Order: sequence, then structure tokens, then C-alpha cells
Amino acid sequence: MLTQAVIFLLDTIVTAFLAVLLLRFYLQLLRVPYGNPLTQFVVTVTNFLVKPLRRVIPGLWGMDLASLMGAWLVQWLLLLAVDGLAGMPLGRGNAIMYLGYGFWALVELLRMSLYLLMLVQVLLFVVSLVNPYSPFMGVLNALSAPFTNRVRRFIPPIANVDLSPMVIVIVCQLLLMLPVAWLELVARQIIRAGMGA
Repeated sequence: MLTQAVIFLLDTIVTAFLAVLLLRFYLQLLRVPYGNPLTQFVVTVTNFLVKPLRRVIPGLWGMDLASLMGAWLVQWLLLLAVDGLAGMPLGRGNAIMYLGYGFWALVELLRMSLYLLMLVQVLLFVVSLVNPYSPFMGVLNALSAPFTNRVRRFIPPIANVDLSPMVIVIVCQLLLMLPVAWLELVARQIIRAGMGA
């Protein structure tokens, strides 16, 4: 029972931090201006990990690879810690098992990215109704625009109603149900193979 509580706390806290790390990666990738409260919060919370990583992991084509690699590393360690606390005999595994956990960590980052995209769509809808002049609107628009603009090419607004956020949420749900779930199964099979070898 105590182990389950520790796993719950660890998973909750680290997953929240991972979401912030991923958000930092996407904020820089999409060139969101720094002068807003959300961006400043994200940078301040993640600097302790990202700044040291930047000394060894440079950026590439405008991507903050230190944030992305930091998120992958933290996710990998989280998966190992949770399975270790749950009683998985990690010491009996080999390199294939640890590579399986690394692949699973990538899948989890993809899953979290899709959830972040859906959350942005929902927040954009709510904030535009409640306070369209909120300082967060610029950030939400910048995070959403690359996706909504593509959807609008195929489904333009109908009678001034923009259906693109709903389409994005549906596509994200389908991606979570089909390819992401399948990739997670593949990762678990690699881990099992590594433990059985």
C-alpha cells in the first residue's frame, strides 16, 4: 500500500515536470515570445536541468534538443523507477531491456505531446470565451496555429464556426488509440524479450 502511494506521488510529480519540459521544447520550436507569464514560468521551472544539458547537447535547426533529451531521460528513469518499485526484477535484464525502456520513453513523450495539443485546443476555446484579451491567448494561438492552419485548408470555417480544434482533438484521440497504443505494446514486448534473454 505504501509502495502504491510512493508510485502515485512519483508518477504525478515527475509527469507534471515532464509536461513542462515538453512545453518548453514546443515553445521554443514554435518561437513563442518570452515576454509572457507562462513562458517565463516554464523556463524558470526547467532551467536547473536544461542549462547543464545545453553544455553537452546543442540546439539543432531551432530545436531545443536539451529540453527534449532531458524529457526523454527523465521519462526513461521514471519508467524504470515505477517498474522497479512495482517489483519488476530490473537487475536480471540486459541491454535490450533497457533499450526497450528507452523506446517506451519515446512513446510516452509522443503520448504526452498529443495530450498537450488537445489541452491547448480546450484551453484556447475556454480562454477565448472567458477572456479573449488574456495574455495567455498569444501563447495558446502560437502553439495551436501550425495545426489549426493545416486543418483549415481542408475544412474551412462554416458560418464563422471554426471546426479545426474539434478535428484536432479527434485526430489526437485516434492516434492515441491506434499507433501510440501499438508502439507501447512493441516497447513492452522488447522489455520482456530483454528480461527473458
